[in-house]
Amino acid sequence: MKILLFGRNGQVGWELQRALAPLGELVALDSDSTTLSADFTRPESLRDTVRSVKPDLIVNAAAHTAVDKAESEPDLARLLNAMAPGVLAEEAARSGAWLLHYSTDYVFDGSGDQPRDEDAPTGPLSVYGRTKLEGEALIRASGCRHLVLRTSWVYAARGGNFAKTMLKLAAERDKLTVIDDQFGAPTGADLLADVSAHAVREALREPALSGTYHAVAGGETTWWAYARFVIEHARALGQPIKVAPDAIVPVPTTDFPTPAARPRNSRLSTQRLQQAFGLRLPPWQQGVERMLSEVLGR
Repeated sequence: MKILLFGRNGQVGWELQRALAPLGELVALDSDSTTLSADFTRPESLRDTVRSVKPDLIVNAAAHTAVDKAESEPDLARLLNAMAPGVLAEEAARSGAWLLHYSTDYVFDGSGDQPRDEDAPTGPLSVYGRTKLEGEALIRASGCRHLVLRTSWVYAARGGNFAKTMLKLAAERDKLTVIDDQFGAPTGADLLADVSAHAVREALREPALSGTYHAVAGGETTWWAYARFVIEHARALGQPIKVAPDAIVPVPTTDFPTPAARPRNSRLSTQRLQQAFGLRLPPWQQGVERMLSEVLGR
């Protein structure tokens, strides 16, 4: 099998290179690729790339993920999050290839307190969410065989992430204020890549599995509780932590106004994914502890 991966240098794309390599010949591209176009600002240029590689599987791990910045550059966000994936889907449909694509909890409005399943009504609050939802729609409309995995709160040991930011601040400050009214599940890019590879293997054997699935780690937390977990774990490992446990203060979202509205409820039900592919999604704490051990060299 030949696999064409876009977004190789992102958090998920980096892990996908490892997870997908055993499945076949992997051609991994990013926006700086020179021999083949991976320029999502020019969606039509992607057609020649797909036709040149002739992949059996197209994997799109590229996106405009700067949520606040997207509010001031909606046209660019739409090119990257909707139009480019739409072109990839059309090419997949034309050639009979599969398309693996990643979407987000931001396609929902974040209301309520229950996990949403894949059929729940959407209602994005931001340009990012609207463009990601449009990308999903274009993929489905193309008629290609696809796996769309919606995820949330993605992190990785490589690059920046919320946990690293909290550790830096905790070593410098006497007090931290962290949002405590947004709920979700921190999901490791490594877990997402491994789930993806497994899902691809199963889908190739059973084409009826084509569709949209939620893929997040098990359990739920808030940003405040997530920060406390990270800081106390690092403290237990002997890291220099200045902030006291009772000086990590929970605050509402309104204390941190941002250009793009965040969904308060990012809980996603993964029952469909687990049943369809015979998976068990581990608790979010397990992946975060592993990431911290890697980051802290323990």
